[in-house]
Amino acid sequence: MNQTPLIAVRNLRFAYPGCRPVLDDLELTVHAGERLGLIAPNGSGKTTLFHLLVGLLRPDAGSIEIFGRPAVEEQDFVAARRRIGLLFQDADDQLFSPTVIEDVAFGPLNLGKSREDALAISRLTLARLGLEGFDQRITARLSGGEKRLVALATVLAMEPEVLLLDEPSAGLDETTKQHLIQLLRDLEISYMIVSHEVDFLSQVVDRVYLLSNGRLEPAPGSLRLATPARTAAPGIR
Repeated sequence: MNQTPLIAVRNLRFAYPGCRPVLDDLELTVHAGERLGLIAPNGSGKTTLFHLLVGLLRPDAGSIEIFGRPAVEEQDFVAARRRIGLLFQDADDQLFSPTVIEDVAFGPLNLGKSREDALAISRLTLARLGLEGFDQRITARLSGGEKRLVALATVLAMEPEVLLLDEPSAGLDETTKQHLIQLLRDLEISYMIVSHEVDFLSQVVDRVYLLSNGRLEPAPGSLRLATPARTAAPGIR
């Protein structure tokens, strides 16, 4: 029996007004347990793809299914966003509360958790990211790398079933990056990571794909992983 994909995209097409398509007849499937990497030049549509998958943009053509259900209307994507965690490329787009704990607790509270439970989940998530004691830090005063980790904490605190991570290692020092690598390897959920850092991807994903001419294709031999992070079924067809 074939396993229903967590995400299934067929013949996806998208163009910004007055521009040529950035995505054109794109195909993508993500199954449970898969860890996929995506690389491409700036402006090629990587971030656009993630935004389409959570309904922040709408395609010009093609279909998107999330957890086996068509995602067409806003209500479909509202349900999907409760199960998919998106890390924005710019952490400032994700952080809007005065303090770190307020930012991280916002998601669990929005999912119906009690304030006590939301705070407990938030503190545990911060600790997993090496951010103990950050509760009352002023978000606007954090460094770029600290904002990146807090933004990731806001996503993980919602306990998603799939992660879409847009440049998660950007701005991190080497020690923090290694901590992030271990965290990702320990996660038991599927994720797709956009990154320009091939070495980083090689340590956290099973396969790397290129976004080229609006479509996904396997990365050239020099970019494929010699030793996958873990074994998983094919994800992009």
